[in-house]
Amino acid sequence: MKGDNLEKIESIISDLLKEIGENTEREGLIKTPHRVAKSWVTFAKGYNQTAEEIVGDAVFNEKCDEIIIVKDIDFFSLCEHHLLPFKGVAHVGYLPKDKIIGLSKIPRIVDVYAR
Repeated sequence: MKGDNLEKIESIISDLLKEIGENTEREGLIKTPHRVAKSWVTFAKGYNQTAEEIVGDAVFNEKCDEIIIVKDIDFFSLCEHHLLPFKGVAHVGYLPKDKIIGLSKIPRIVDVYAR
């Protein structure tokens, strides 16, 4: 999702609020469409990235015959059925052959796939 869609998303959120009977001109809702649109752009930012872009050149030639595990990676995402946010914890393990990636890249990959 691109940030340049912000105005369109704001308009859609405003229409949604009106459809469920809300007064979008009342004080508590005046800036709500903008806040929700910004949240959605953040929630869906992973659609514009790939794991390859995240890893970049952080691939190292290294013999390793043990599993590499990164635990307790916090993430948040959107439920695809209800479009509600949720959070979780991921544990990632992989068996490298002749190359390993930088450990800091694994949580970033989780973030891309979560969003």
